[in-house]
Amino acid sequence: MEKKNFLLILIIGVFLIQGCASTAGEHRKAVSSDDSDRITVGKVQREIRIGMSSAEVAEILGSPNVVSTDEERREVWIYDKISTEVTRSSSEKGVFLLFFGGGRSSGAASKSQRTLTIIVKFDEDGKVRDFAYHTSRF
Repeated sequence: MEKKNFLLILIIGVFLIQGCASTAGEHRKAVSSDDSDRITVGKVQREIRIGMSSAEVAEILGSPNVVSTDEERREVWIYDKISTEVTRSSSEKGVFLLFFGGGRSSGAASKSQRTLTIIVKFDEDGKVRDFAYHTSRF
């Protein structure tokens, strides 16, 4: 009887430990971020339009990194964004009972960098006359 109880407790313990363990993929999903307010190519394509005021551009994209003027003294705004994303995750699971034990571990790591340069050119009235962007990822 005691042997059956011991085995039953052992089996239940193994299932509980297995159910609580996370895989590396689950960890990666848990630490990934979704920043809806960050500047992306899609945001530039959707929201920046010829004829917009500089105030509207600043509201959408924030303050530029560089403000300069062209040869006709019209403002040119430059946004230069660099982001680095590092994700690390690990998981271990196992059962250790007195002298016997076993386990396994898994993990994942990734690192990527992204750059986005946006150039917005304004006319004499402070309205967007042209804009361009370039993005790279490595």
